[in-house]
Amino acid sequence: MALQGPEELGEPVEEPEDLDDQDASSISPAEEITLPPGPGGDEETEEALLLPWDRFSAWLHCICVVGFDLELGQAVEVIYPHHSKLSEKEKTSICYLSFPDSNSGCLGDTQFCFRFRQGSNRKTSLGCFLETTDRDAPPCLKREQGHYYGYVYFRQVRDKSLKRGYFQKSLVLISQLPYVTFFHSLLKIMAPEYFEKQEPCLEAACNDIDRWPTPHPGRILTLPIMGVVLKVRIPTSYDKPGTSQLVQSAQSDSMVSIVLPTIHEVDLFRCFYPVFFHLQMLWELVLLGEALVVMAPSPAESSDTVLALVSCIAPLRYCSDFRPYFTIHDSEFKEYTTRTQAPPSVILGVTNPFFAKTLQHWPHIIRIGDMKQAGEMAKQMKVKKLKNLKTLDSKPGVYTAYKPYLNKDEEIIKQLQKGVQQKRPSAAQNAILRRYFLELTQSFIIPLERYVASLMPLQKSISPWKSPPQLRPFIQQDFMKTLEKAGPQLTSRLKGDWIGLYRHFLKSPNFDGWFRNRRKEMTQKLEALHLEALCEEDLQKRIQKHTEVETVDLVLKLKDKLTQAEREKLPVRPGTLEKLRAHIEGVILTLPEDLQGILHKPTTL
Repeated sequence: MALQGPEELGEPVEEPEDLDDQDASSISPAEEITLPPGPGGDEETEEALLLPWDRFSAWLHCICVVGFDLELGQAVEVIYPHHSKLSEKEKTSICYLSFPDSNSGCLGDTQFCFRFRQGSNRKTSLGCFLETTDRDAPPCLKREQGHYYGYVYFRQVRDKSLKRGYFQKSLVLISQLPYVTFFHSLLKIMAPEYFEKQEPCLEAACNDIDRWPTPHPGRILTLPIMGVVLKVRIPTSYDKPGTSQLVQSAQSDSMVSIVLPTIHEVDLFRCFYPVFFHLQMLWELVLLGEALVVMAPSPAESSDTVLALVSCIAPLRYCSDFRPYFTIHDSEFKEYTTRTQAPPSVILGVTNPFFAKTLQHWPHIIRIGDMKQAGEMAKQMKVKKLKNLKTLDSKPGVYTAYKPYLNKDEEIIKQLQKGVQQKRPSAAQNAILRRYFLELTQSFIIPLERYVASLMPLQKSISPWKSPPQLRPFIQQDFMKTLEKAGPQLTSRLKGDWIGLYRHFLKSPNFDGWFRNRRKEMTQKLEALHLEALCEEDLQKRIQKHTEVETVDLVLKLKDKLTQAEREKLPVRPGTLEKLRAHIEGVILTLPEDLQGILHKPTTL
């Protein structure tokens, strides 16, 4: 059956070489180093056109302070910058999601994150610019289009002067960027200062952020904030998977206070430790976009575990909805808990005991206990039946009737258990587990990449005077035939029903999202090759046979091609667009002066 959607998808035909680390010895605050960029336009020119607060908006939508009032309940007390807009529905979501459920008993400082739907009709003046910054980002780090992330620093301390007996307040960063590690690090600097000095320091922080360079992939940035300087690198889709390209702190980095080796990765080993006997089954459930709920004792453990699940299929992007922290007040509560239809493709993280009953009909439930006992050995746990899950106090484990397609990989479990026995550092355990998931996902996705690449027409079929050829359709039966000789068995030691796993995956939202993206990339590559072929033609010679009307028509078509190439940032060879402009100018000069004047006028889009 041919999968032919109206949307496009593709596979990069040419892949840039791995980027080399750069020397960061001379970086000063708010300075940036540009690594070799991917295909695209003049980023420095675009940055020069930014208006006040544009740089801030490239990182954050706004900063909120959410307080608790005994009579009013949760309320957004402050929004910075003051001109930032949030709908009433968005404010309500932020209020409820910024506080742990009362059952969590979070005394002291707690950090976690949530994700919620944006209000409709929200537009930004930075639209085209942000597309440019997003172009070379890995799939899992692209800016969210329909959702915001909320990064929370919640403080709860005893205060007898208050009626409730507690001071409860959250500082929340609202952003479209999934840079969880970066924003949590930022909050560790900002929140303690805010709770001590109140609003003036928030204003100062916003002004600091508005002087930052924009988060272009491939750049090493030094970012000053409240007297501290963070050093980060935004990854690109061209990076070699599983490697960090951030230059380690050099002696001459005297201005740098904190070097972050990653901006988005959570500690997989710590998150999966309570259920690590089921690692492979959880990977399958996430890959297939199955409905999953994580029941945890606190929002911190809930959000970390959901983010770990979503990232375990990297570099594949998880394309369904996920909520690192979900409450009964969420606007999607009824939609996600109804029993009148099958649970949607979503991963929910919850802490309220009420969900143990409300979500009992969900097919896959992960119960996470306290993560603090990472030094102890996890006990071998069998997969439990859903009917045994009565309350949130049920024992930790995975409750599901799912039967994995692949045979269990005992090697990774033994390797991690040995690490626990030998007190191997948590960072090393995390690296082992991240590498395992990466290799498993790559083994699964490489046969798909290889087949989709074969759908690309041959370059010799591209004629400058005909429309670019179409990609051939994805035919499931043809793809399945390729697995016999070029399947995952070439790169993975795992045995099992790989065919069944692929059949299931091809019906999932993750395949749909991946294929749309690949098709778009390949279509743009065909457009770029067509443009390059056109630029190699001798247009002056060709128009000698044209009438005046045909020549004008040619100019208009070439202008359209140029506009498309600039708008979509087509991956053309350097100098191609300049050559096309010269061609257009040359053809215009062959026409009478009155027509030249008309054609030289800028096109109104």
